[in-house]
Amino acid sequence: MNCRATVSRSLPAALLPLAFVAMALLASLSAQETTTEPRPGVHFVPTMNSVVEVMLDMAEVTSEDVVYDLGSGDGRIVITAAQRYGARGVGVELDPELVERARANALEAGVADKVTFVQADLFTIDVSEATVVTMYLLASMHARMQPKLLRELAPGSRIVTHRFPMGEGEPDQKKRVSGRDVYLYRVPAGNAR
Repeated sequence: MNCRATVSRSLPAALLPLAFVAMALLASLSAQETTTEPRPGVHFVPTMNSVVEVMLDMAEVTSEDVVYDLGSGDGRIVITAAQRYGARGVGVELDPELVERARANALEAGVADKVTFVQADLFTIDVSEATVVTMYLLASMHARMQPKLLRELAPGSRIVTHRFPMGEGEPDQKKRVSGRDVYLYRVPAGNAR
């Protein structure tokens, strides 16, 4: 239906400009309402299981670790950390549907008592409890996360990124698996939290 034709038939000509301004304002407000929800910076792309295993092996995960996966998607990294190493895990994901899928996957894997999935912004969540942080984000997001991680993580904590390096500084270790690069960083001993 043509809104302009409908409005022009039902209003006097003098009020037409005001009607169109009002319609434009309502459309603008409606558009603003739909864009105030936080949006993920990247779309979910599952990490291959072979890469997950290398990421956790490089971080030398043990049952004493708390593994945070930033942008956790379906939860496979923290679920694997709990299954293979007995570690506790926290998955941080902005998409509520992926959070629910990860929780269901943890139940199915029998590790729901060891892992938690939260819907949150990875740039604002406190990660100070983590001893290992994993990320598979865009290169620019890895770089943005670097100051936060260095500020919040204890010395000796491990950060493992998939595909893209973290930002400034050389990684402590780099491996290539299934055509993908994996980078390991250790928070320096002199790092002040």
